Amino acid sequence: MVDPAVKEAAVARFLREHPEVERAVPEHPALRGWADVDWSAVPGCPAGMPVVLRGLLDEAAGPEALTVLDNVLMNGVFHMSPVMPVALPFLIRLAAVPGTAVRRDLIDTLIVAAELSSPADTESQVLLVGEERDHPERGACRAAFRAHAAALRALLEDEALPDGLIGADDRECLLKAVESWPPHGRGAAAGNR
Repeated sequence: MVDPAVKEAAVARFLREHPEVERAVPEHPALRGWADVDWSAVPGCPAGMPVVLRGLLDEAAGPEALTVLDNVLMNGVFHMSPVMPVALPFLIRLAAVPGTAVRRDLIDTLIVAAELSSPADTESQVLLVGEERDHPERGACRAAFRAHAAALRALLEDEALPDGLIGADDRECLLKAVESWPPHGRGAAAGNR
Protein backbone atom coordinates (compact mmCIF):
# COMPACT_ATOMS: atom_id res chain seq x y z
CA MET A 1 0.00 0.00 0.00
CA VAL A 2 1.29 3.44 -0.95
CA ASP A 3 1.78 5.71 2.05
CA PRO A 4 -0.72 8.65 1.96
CA ALA A 5 2.13 11.02 2.90
CA VAL A 6 3.99 9.93 -0.26
CA LYS A 7 0.90 10.68 -2.35
CA GLU A 8 0.48 14.08 -0.69
CA ALA A 9 4.16 14.91 -1.29
CA ALA A 10 3.90 13.93 -4.98
CA VAL A 11 0.88 16.19 -5.45
CA ALA A 12 2.59 19.06 -3.60
CA ARG A 13 5.68 18.65 -5.82
CA PHE A 14 3.48 18.70 -8.94
CA LEU A 15 1.80 21.91 -7.75
CA ARG A 16 5.18 23.55 -7.07
CA GLU A 17 6.57 22.55 -10.46
CA HIS A 18 3.43 23.52 -12.42
CA PRO A 19 1.91 26.63 -10.80
CA GLU A 20 0.38 27.58 -14.15
CA VAL A 21 -2.03 24.63 -13.86
CA GLU A 22 -3.38 25.90 -10.54
CA ARG A 23 -4.01 29.33 -12.07
CA ALA A 24 -5.71 27.92 -15.20
CA VAL A 25 -9.41 28.50 -15.70
CA PRO A 26 -11.19 25.32 -14.52
CA GLU A 27 -14.26 25.66 -16.72
CA HIS A 28 -13.53 22.74 -19.05
CA PRO A 29 -16.73 20.67 -19.58
CA ALA A 30 -14.93 17.44 -18.68
CA LEU A 31 -14.25 18.84 -15.21
CA ARG A 32 -17.80 20.03 -14.60
CA GLY A 33 -18.67 19.34 -10.97
CA TRP A 34 -15.12 18.82 -9.68
CA ALA A 35 -15.42 21.89 -7.44
CA ASP A 36 -18.54 20.39 -5.85
CA VAL A 37 -16.68 17.28 -4.68
CA ASP A 38 -15.53 17.31 -1.06
CA TRP A 39 -12.12 15.89 -1.93
CA SER A 40 -10.93 16.29 1.65
CA ALA A 41 -13.57 13.80 2.78
CA VAL A 42 -12.20 11.07 0.49
CA PRO A 43 -9.79 8.85 2.46
CA GLY A 44 -6.24 9.19 1.20
CA CYS A 45 -7.05 12.03 -1.19
CA PRO A 46 -4.39 14.76 -1.33
CA ALA A 47 -5.66 18.33 -1.10
CA GLY A 48 -4.44 19.24 -4.59
CA MET A 49 -6.37 16.50 -6.40
CA PRO A 50 -8.58 18.91 -8.39
CA VAL A 51 -5.50 20.70 -9.73
CA VAL A 52 -3.96 17.38 -10.77
CA LEU A 53 -7.14 16.62 -12.74
CA ARG A 54 -6.90 20.03 -14.40
CA GLY A 55 -3.24 19.29 -15.17
CA LEU A 56 -4.31 16.40 -17.40
CA LEU A 57 -5.55 18.99 -19.90
CA ASP A 58 -2.24 20.85 -20.02
CA GLU A 59 0.03 19.84 -22.89
CA ALA A 60 3.25 20.27 -20.91
CA ALA A 61 2.06 19.17 -17.44
CA GLY A 62 -0.27 16.37 -18.59
CA PRO A 63 2.21 13.47 -18.51
CA GLU A 64 3.44 14.34 -15.03
CA ALA A 65 -0.12 14.96 -13.82
CA LEU A 66 -1.02 11.48 -15.03
CA THR A 67 1.91 9.90 -13.17
CA VAL A 68 0.90 11.68 -9.95
CA LEU A 69 -2.75 10.78 -10.52
CA ASP A 70 -1.95 7.09 -11.04
CA ASN A 71 -0.13 7.04 -7.69
CA VAL A 72 -3.12 8.65 -5.98
CA LEU A 73 -5.65 6.31 -7.62
CA MET A 74 -3.88 3.09 -6.70
CA ASN A 75 -2.99 1.55 -3.33
CA GLY A 76 -0.97 -1.24 -4.88
CA VAL A 77 -0.73 -3.35 -8.00
CA PHE A 78 -4.21 -4.88 -7.67
CA HIS A 79 -5.89 -2.41 -5.32
CA MET A 80 -7.53 0.91 -6.12
CA SER A 81 -7.65 3.70 -3.59
CA PRO A 82 -10.94 5.27 -2.43
CA VAL A 83 -10.08 8.20 -4.73
CA MET A 84 -10.61 6.12 -7.91
CA PRO A 85 -14.43 6.01 -7.89
CA VAL A 86 -14.62 9.73 -7.08
CA ALA A 87 -12.23 10.64 -9.91
CA LEU A 88 -13.70 8.15 -12.40
CA PRO A 89 -16.47 10.40 -13.84
CA PHE A 90 -13.87 13.07 -14.66
CA LEU A 91 -11.46 10.53 -16.12
CA ILE A 92 -14.19 9.14 -18.39
CA ARG A 93 -15.06 12.63 -19.65
CA LEU A 94 -11.40 13.64 -20.03
CA ALA A 95 -10.66 10.49 -22.03
CA ALA A 96 -13.49 11.44 -24.39
CA VAL A 97 -11.81 14.78 -25.23
CA PRO A 98 -9.87 14.28 -28.50
CA GLY A 99 -7.26 16.94 -27.72
CA THR A 100 -6.32 15.63 -24.28
CA ALA A 101 -2.55 15.20 -24.30
CA VAL A 102 -2.66 12.04 -22.21
CA ARG A 103 -5.77 10.53 -23.79
CA ARG A 104 -4.23 7.12 -24.52
CA ASP A 105 -3.01 6.83 -20.93
CA LEU A 106 -6.37 7.94 -19.53
CA ILE A 107 -8.04 5.19 -21.52
CA ASP A 108 -5.53 2.74 -20.05
CA THR A 109 -6.44 4.01 -16.56
CA LEU A 110 -10.13 3.42 -17.33
CA ILE A 111 -9.33 -0.11 -18.47
CA VAL A 112 -7.41 -0.80 -15.25
CA ALA A 113 -10.33 0.55 -13.20
CA ALA A 114 -12.78 -1.61 -15.13
CA GLU A 115 -10.61 -4.71 -14.74
CA LEU A 116 -10.08 -4.19 -11.01
CA SER A 117 -13.75 -3.34 -10.47
CA SER A 118 -15.02 -6.57 -11.90
CA PRO A 119 -16.36 -8.93 -9.25
CA ALA A 120 -13.94 -11.61 -8.12
CA ASP A 121 -15.82 -14.77 -9.09
CA THR A 122 -13.23 -17.44 -8.43
CA GLU A 123 -11.15 -18.32 -5.41
CA SER A 124 -7.93 -17.46 -7.25
CA GLN A 125 -9.32 -14.02 -8.11
CA VAL A 126 -10.31 -13.47 -4.47
CA LEU A 127 -6.79 -14.45 -3.38
CA LEU A 128 -5.36 -11.93 -5.83
CA VAL A 129 -7.65 -8.93 -5.28
CA GLY A 130 -9.32 -9.69 -1.96
CA GLU A 131 -12.89 -10.05 -0.81
CA GLU A 132 -15.47 -7.61 -2.15
CA ARG A 133 -16.50 -6.57 1.37
CA ASP A 134 -12.94 -5.44 2.08
CA HIS A 135 -12.76 -3.24 -1.03
CA PRO A 136 -15.83 -0.98 -1.27
CA GLU A 137 -14.05 1.10 -3.91
CA ARG A 138 -14.73 -1.69 -6.44
CA GLY A 139 -18.49 -1.46 -6.04
CA ALA A 140 -18.26 2.33 -6.05
CA CYS A 141 -16.33 2.17 -9.35
CA ARG A 142 -18.97 -0.11 -10.86
CA ALA A 143 -21.63 2.42 -9.81
CA ALA A 144 -19.58 5.26 -11.35
CA PHE A 145 -19.19 3.35 -14.61
CA ARG A 146 -22.94 2.70 -14.74
CA ALA A 147 -23.77 6.32 -13.88
CA HIS A 148 -21.55 7.55 -16.71
CA ALA A 149 -22.35 4.81 -19.21
CA ALA A 150 -23.46 7.26 -21.90
CA ALA A 151 -20.13 9.11 -21.84
CA LEU A 152 -18.15 5.86 -21.89
CA ARG A 153 -20.20 4.46 -24.76
CA ALA A 154 -19.68 7.73 -26.67
CA LEU A 155 -15.94 7.36 -26.16
CA LEU A 156 -16.03 3.77 -27.42
CA GLU A 157 -18.09 4.78 -30.45
CA ASP A 158 -15.87 7.75 -31.33
CA GLU A 159 -14.88 7.15 -34.95
CA ALA A 160 -12.00 9.62 -34.57
CA LEU A 161 -10.17 7.29 -32.16
CA PRO A 162 -6.94 6.08 -33.72
CA ASP A 163 -7.04 2.46 -34.86
CA GLY A 164 -5.79 0.14 -32.17
CA LEU A 165 -6.18 2.67 -29.35
CA ILE A 166 -8.67 0.37 -27.66
CA GLY A 167 -8.20 -3.31 -28.42
CA ALA A 168 -11.12 -5.74 -28.65
CA ASP A 169 -10.53 -7.23 -25.18
CA ASP A 170 -10.23 -3.80 -23.58
CA ARG A 171 -13.35 -2.57 -25.38
CA GLU A 172 -15.24 -5.62 -24.10
CA CYS A 173 -14.00 -4.96 -20.56
CA LEU A 174 -15.16 -1.32 -20.69
CA LEU A 175 -18.54 -2.29 -22.14
CA LYS A 176 -18.95 -4.91 -19.43
CA ALA A 177 -18.26 -2.19 -16.85
CA VAL A 178 -21.39 -0.34 -17.92
CA GLU A 179 -23.65 -3.19 -18.99
CA SER A 180 -23.44 -6.45 -17.14
CA TRP A 181 -21.96 -6.21 -13.66
CA PRO A 182 -24.53 -6.60 -10.91
CA PRO A 183 -24.69 -3.65 -8.49
CA HIS A 184 -23.21 -5.62 -5.61
CA GLY A 185 -20.82 -7.93 -7.44
CA ARG A 186 -20.08 -11.32 -5.98
CA GLY A 187 -22.49 -10.93 -3.08
CA ALA A 188 -25.43 -10.78 -5.48
CA ALA A 189 -24.36 -14.01 -7.14
CA ALA A 190 -23.63 -15.70 -3.84
CA GLY A 191 -27.14 -15.00 -2.65
CA ASN A 192 -28.52 -17.14 -5.50
CA ARG A 193 -26.55 -20.24 -4.59
